[in-house]
Amino acid sequence: MNSFDTSIETFLSGFNACALCNHAVQAIADMYTFKGLVLIPVLWWIWFQSSERREWRREVVIATAVSGLLALLVGRLLAHFLPFRTRPAFTPELHLHFPFVPQQESMLSAWSSFPSDHAMLWMSIAVGIFIISRRVGTLALLYVILFICLPRAYLGFHYPTDLLAGAAIGIVITYIMTRDAVRSRYAPHALRWIERYPGLSAMLGFVLCLELVTQFDEIRTFATSVFKVV
Repeated sequence: MNSFDTSIETFLSGFNACALCNHAVQAIADMYTFKGLVLIPVLWWIWFQSSERREWRREVVIATAVSGLLALLVGRLLAHFLPFRTRPAFTPELHLHFPFVPQQESMLSAWSSFPSDHAMLWMSIAVGIFIISRRVGTLALLYVILFICLPRAYLGFHYPTDLLAGAAIGIVITYIMTRDAVRSRYAPHALRWIERYPGLSAMLGFVLCLELVTQFDEIRTFATSVFKVV
């Protein structure tokens, strides 16, 4: 572990003596309520806002959702092809105490720590919100830092550099996908299809948002179990 990661993880471990803090952070890190269920509804709120730039806003919302999907995909590919990095909670050589150490059989132990898919996905979504509204987007970015990224470093699920790398990749993906030259190639077509088939698109949009909130956890768990059996 580099000096940057060491200094931050050592500092955070100093708060582990507070049992109430540990349980609060664990709840925040584990519950979907404190992750996607805060940010995804903001996209719905933006979608139904009445404004002069309504079409542009909806195109950016579509681009943001696409960016989130790409962020998850890129995160999984990078974690698979880059050298495996053990999570801090499973690295006793660090001589750091973490409040809750997951079981070695858990999915966390089998997935590389670098980069953080949580940071990648939710920073991607927050940046999309920021592009539409600086004020709301600033709050979204702060929320991702404080309620999604920081707890994962505190609990030893990720090194700070895992989170910074994931956040940077998520920001870049959304920035590229929301540029006019890129967005114009797919978002207007998707918007016209949505307006033409409102019922079907609402149904599919609900399912997509549900999977984004849960980060496709059940599907990934099922796929992992099938892979082990095969």
